[in-house]
Amino acid sequence: MYMHEKETGVAMKVIRMPMTKARINLGALVRGVHVRGDVVVLEKDGIPMAGIVDIDALEDLIEINDPKMQRKIRASMKDYRAGRTRPLADLIAELEAEGTK
Repeated sequence: MYMHEKETGVAMKVIRMPMTKARINLGALVRGVHVRGDVVVLEKDGIPMAGIVDIDALEDLIEINDPKMQRKIRASMKDYRAGRTRPLADLIAELEAEGTK
């Protein structure tokens, strides 16, 4: 899962940069994306064309846009609104018990 500043203690930046300049600075940009969670917006003639994000953020984006995952999220929200929930401690105990089998 993608970590935000609150969780990492490191400030994230959104960097807008022409693609020609990004090509020259690719290593440093990727390092900032990986270490700080920066987001790089690549521009051509001032128009945003693409972005560079951390792999965890990309995986989250892909997953959240997956129709199968969207169905699961909607079903979960329906259960939650209907009161079909259980305490977190019960879930943790169940998962720990499964892990010892």
